[in-house]
Amino acid sequence: MARPIGYYVHHHGDGHRQRALAIARAAGAGVTLIGTGLSRRTGDVPSVDLPDDRIPGAGFDGSDHGERPSLLHYAPIDHEGVRRRVARMAGWIAEARPALIVVDVSVEVAMLARLASVPTVYVRLNGHRFDRPHFDAYRGAGGLLAPFHPDLDDDRTPDAIRRKTFYAPGIVDAPVIAGHVEEDVVLVVVGRGGMPADGEVWAGAAAAHPKLRGRVIGPCSAPGSIPGNLELRGWVDDAQRMIASAGVVIGGAGDGLVGSVIAHRKPFVCVPEPRPFEEQLSKARRLSALGAAVVCLELPAAGLWGELITRARGLDPEAIGRLGCSNGADTAARWLRRVADETSRIRSRSA
Repeated sequence: MARPIGYYVHHHGDGHRQRALAIARAAGAGVTLIGTGLSRRTGDVPSVDLPDDRIPGAGFDGSDHGERPSLLHYAPIDHEGVRRRVARMAGWIAEARPALIVVDVSVEVAMLARLASVPTVYVRLNGHRFDRPHFDAYRGAGGLLAPFHPDLDDDRTPDAIRRKTFYAPGIVDAPVIAGHVEEDVVLVVVGRGGMPADGEVWAGAAAAHPKLRGRVIGPCSAPGSIPGNLELRGWVDDAQRMIASAGVVIGGAGDGLVGSVIAHRKPFVCVPEPRPFEEQLSKARRLSALGAAVVCLELPAAGLWGELITRARGLDPEAIGRLGCSNGADTAARWLRRVADETSRIRSRSA
């Protein structure tokens, strides 16, 4: 029986888990997800649930409140959760003897895997991730996996990193075929990784454009008064269907939403959210440069949404459609297996 592939899943937002699940299911078997908060959230894919490493009361802003070695991003001192998660990962590695660990994402986990004698593939996200810890994780990895089209890569990415990167756009659920597109519906998508949307903003936008129907999915505060052409749906189980049937989509530049917009070739107004390493800003800039989205760096006045929506409707659907792939998860899964097989052959030759 082939040795398993471990897949570390970062617990900020939900895009890492969704991407890992898509790849694991495409692989068919042999992939184990490793991360915090995975219990009962991976279906039939095996998982190892880790203790939380966040500082109680501080959320997760990447701050560990102390000095750290220059090759680490997050290393709080005297944190029981960190101690137990390191022990659990090391224990699983010793027992399962994985052929490979995919790290999505954590320079500390990449270092731990290598210290435990396991080859790694590091998932490269958008943004200016060229600091010393990232470079070290890239250098130590057997390959880099970018879950986006090469045209969306940051302009500042060094050629050496590009050459080491396997680009796999389209690692999303299969596009939903909409029975009917509601052209007057403007869908606002709010993700898990940021602050809840301000309901007053979307109530004002809806009131200023009575001929449009607004729908907000994801966390959103309740406004004092909700116009008749605005729906606040909260968390939904059919986000893909709602994206497929909407006339226009508004949202941030997270991997999950951008991947879904690309898959469904939707007119897109992108409002990038603040993220470490300019992740969403970098992606939004590339989308704008490619004519694939209308980008607004901050929320405009209520009356200006109509102009932005009209501009988005005027974009060429091919400009965004060409950034996708119909079988991204399958492509990524096959590549990971090839990397795992190659590292196994190298170990056999050196034994």
